[in-house]
Amino acid sequence: MKVVIQRCKHAQVVVGEQVTGEIGQGLMVLVGVTHEDETKDAVYLAEKVAGLRIFEDDDHKMNLSVQDMGGSILSVSQFTLYGDSRKGKRPSFMAAARPEAAQKLYELFNAELRSRGLSVETGIFGADMDVSLTNWGPVTLILDSRS
Repeated sequence: MKVVIQRCKHAQVVVGEQVTGEIGQGLMVLVGVTHEDETKDAVYLAEKVAGLRIFEDDDHKMNLSVQDMGGSILSVSQFTLYGDSRKGKRPSFMAAARPEAAQKLYELFNAELRSRGLSVETGIFGADMDVSLTNWGPVTLILDSRS
């Protein structure tokens, strides 16, 4: 599994004309799943994301996690994180997991975040979504459960 984490002041996802998820300060998390991923990958990344200290404390040092500062998470599935564009100009998405398997792990990832006391908003798995955010910092990190 791979996640792109962006510290944000505000983020939302819209499907059609409906806002399906919206948060204030917290983390925007794009989530990709590959064929080899298992339950342990979702659990590992949820623990890592929940505890990642990327928010500033009173001394302006990145010492606080999203849990510590009472922030929320907007989690959006994104199979294109496993796009491979090494050959040609059109990316191949062969490394992305099939939708059925990916959705199970995506939902488990979100459940694991919630089990850690976090408020988690989401998009709609597999839908065409409009995602917006105000990246705070900017701070953007990429985590891979296989690295």
